[in-house]
Amino acid sequence: MQNKVDFGFGAMRLPVLKKMDATSFDYEKMEQLFDAFLEKGFTYFDTAYTYHRYEGEKAVKKALVERHPRKSFKLATKLPLRDFKDETDLETIFSEQLDNCGVSFFDAYLLHNMGYNVYEKCCRYDVFRFLERKKAEGKVLSTGMSFHDSPDLLDSILSKYGDCLDFVQLQVNYIDMDHPTIQSRKCLEIARKYGKPVTVMEPCKGGTLIKIPQEAESILKTYDPEVSTASWAFRFAASQQGVSRVLSGMNSLEQVLDNCTVFQNFKPLNDKENALINEVIHVINQNTAIPCTACEYCTYHCPKKIAIPQYFAIYNSMKMMGAFSSQHAYYNNLVVAGHGRARDCIKCGLCEQACPQHLKIRQFLQNVSEKFDVGNTFPTRKTETVK
Repeated sequence: MQNKVDFGFGAMRLPVLKKMDATSFDYEKMEQLFDAFLEKGFTYFDTAYTYHRYEGEKAVKKALVERHPRKSFKLATKLPLRDFKDETDLETIFSEQLDNCGVSFFDAYLLHNMGYNVYEKCCRYDVFRFLERKKAEGKVLSTGMSFHDSPDLLDSILSKYGDCLDFVQLQVNYIDMDHPTIQSRKCLEIARKYGKPVTVMEPCKGGTLIKIPQEAESILKTYDPEVSTASWAFRFAASQQGVSRVLSGMNSLEQVLDNCTVFQNFKPLNDKENALINEVIHVINQNTAIPCTACEYCTYHCPKKIAIPQYFAIYNSMKMMGAFSSQHAYYNNLVVAGHGRARDCIKCGLCEQACPQHLKIRQFLQNVSEKFDVGNTFPTRKTETVK
């Protein structure tokens, strides 16, 4: 029998006042969303050091921590594995995070975006034992890691350091269960093998399972016209064996109310509903060119300031709907706002090193450029030469 699944508020996509400025927080709206979430009986908030260009923790402090008693909510944040330099830096960053969030302890503290690219570094500086020490000090109540890599690496980590981790945070959604790179199904199996509860991230794959192709949406609406496409994604994730919590990065009151309703009255998918999801998967796979979740990690250090997730979304829309002329306008609007074109990519590879989805971003940018830059005489911004 499926246990009750908790619901958490993911703070990676908080509401902002300016679409292209991730730090222009709409605090009035944030407070409304956080308050509504708490009023519905849910308490878990998940942020990270790097969210919203390193300003996300401070925003959560202002909208949540400074306005509600500490015992009324649970707060999770993450150690940035690509950012720390040595053992001393671990302590420095942790202390900074306590100050950023305005708390004396974290209910959960995770290693952020664990993968082969940072694993050796984590072993060298004994990061897993660092989690243990913080837990022993009472500054962390529960330890975990968010993981974006192969089942083999997950197995290796849990076999060696599983005693340091209370849970794992995995990307689980119905598109990625058998995706050759993400392999959610196998990662879930590994977590169960070691008895680690799973917190789900990206249940809607960055919103792509909300705005699905019309054919796919019709399959779900014919079965139940009253429920949202998002609710199907949440129910799928929460129905997986071993899942104890599902996160959602909400930025509207409608999303908060709808998603909370799913978990207040949670019902696992039945056989018929799982069969419908399989039909939807087939349709979506035929219509999605670039499986980007719009996490924006790829943009943080891009020397050309290329709006990678936005360009990929535009490209997918063009492929899905054939609305080439309108998508061209959206592309040019981003250029005018000061972003490099897809063709400005110098192929440095920093984006691919940061991508949790392991996308071949440089190749995809070339595909985007072929559709939106060729023959486009719209003025480009002036960029400095990268030496």
